[in-house]
Amino acid sequence: MARLTTLSYGGTAAIVTGMGLVVAFDAGTTSKAALISSLLVVAIADNLADSLAIHVYQESENLPSRRAFRSTVANYLTRLMVASSFAVLAFLTPAHSLVPVVLAWGTGLLCTLTYFVARGRGAAPGLEVLKHLAVALLVILVSRVIGAWILARASM
Repeated sequence: MARLTTLSYGGTAAIVTGMGLVVAFDAGTTSKAALISSLLVVAIADNLADSLAIHVYQESENLPSRRAFRSTVANYLTRLMVASSFAVLAFLTPAHSLVPVVLAWGTGLLCTLTYFVARGRGAAPGLEVLKHLAVALLVILVSRVIGAWILARASM
């Protein structure tokens, strides 16, 4: 079984990125195909690039090769599953309902992951959840602004 630390980085990155992309696309375009394509690129290609970066970092820290490899694979699979869940939601959910559905899904995942990480290290889960949700909210707001800005510039 993969350690929680190997799942927490990949899971958190995929959750926050998925929510940010959906909100940005909602502000900037109505193309579900472009959104789903972007979510799948994040799930596969960006995920692979990040996993490689983590692997190289772990090797530079002299982590045993077998442990680094297991951690890299666990990170990749976690991100792949989480990011793919956002693509599935985008495919199945009507456009007018997508943002609230994705935000509810992402918030639930982030709160759950944060809760278990906080408990695992003996921290107050409520405070940790609030901190992580605040950062996620910042990413979502910045994503929304970027999507709206791109739409405004593209229609000039």
